[in-house]
Amino acid sequence: MDFSGHLPTTWRWEYLTVLRRDLQLVGVGYRANIEGKDLVLSLGFSHPVRMSTPGDLQVKVEENTRIVVSGNDKCSIGEFAALRWRPPEPYKGKGVRYANEVIRLKEGKAEKKK
Repeated sequence: MDFSGHLPTTWRWEYLTVLRRDLQLVGVGYRANIEGKDLVLSLGFSHPVRMSTPGDLQVKVEENTRIVVSGNDKCSIGEFAALRWRPPEPYKGKGVRYANEVIRLKEGKAEKKK
């Protein structure tokens, strides 16, 4: 018996689509590379940050500052791509951000009107 005609369209296409999240590292000396199954981030700390890649996700580093996280599960992509290590700071915009994210920068003390 074939029940594929009775399934909702969203359920049938859920496992065929590959979801993707692009990350960008902004800052002097910020870079990423892959060592084995670990993503190694150099984010200005005294030590490199190592993130182990879950089995259902694919992580690629296109340039030193661009990371592509892809897979089938939207929730696990969002958890892995969370900006928990170095979120973008509001004055210079340095940090890890999504590729299409717009950061509103604050003005500093010296730029205030008198």
